[in-house]
Amino acid sequence: MIAKEFKIRYVSAGQLFRDLAKERGVSLEELGKQAANSSEIDRMIDERSTAEAKKGDAMIEGQLAAWMAKDLAQVRIYLKAPDEERIARIANRDHLDRQAARRQTLERERIQRERYRRYYGINTDDLTLYNVIIDTGSRSVESTSRELISKIHEILRQNKRG
Repeated sequence: MIAKEFKIRYVSAGQLFRDLAKERGVSLEELGKQAANSSEIDRMIDERSTAEAKKGDAMIEGQLAAWMAKDLAQVRIYLKAPDEERIARIANRDHLDRQAARRQTLERERIQRERYRRYYGINTDDLTLYNVIIDTGSRSVESTSRELISKIHEILRQNKRG
């Protein structure tokens, strides 16, 4: 919805990761394990994300997108939700039962936090890089999108003036 509003491309780092798993013929869990043992996979995803950001006119979505696109990004957004809501959304998206979604999600996030700290020195709990933070837990996609669009317009106007 946001990319459409601003007539820009939408690039998902998560989709880039899923595409890479498919290219390599492995599951997401397996690719995550490989990534835990080598920085090669993270670097590939980061290079692809950064290349998309450098092309311009793009909205890059991903946990490290703001870190990778730092100076290229006019707006850096962090969306959060309580664990139970996130797990329910992932279970629905990936057609998993909640217990499997919980196990996979919490393990993937633990591994990612460790990798990001080890490979990049990034503390993903430090949100000071972001200029917009929204809790989406009890909000609809439409409500969140409307608020984000409004905030992005405001930031872009401020950037024009400044």
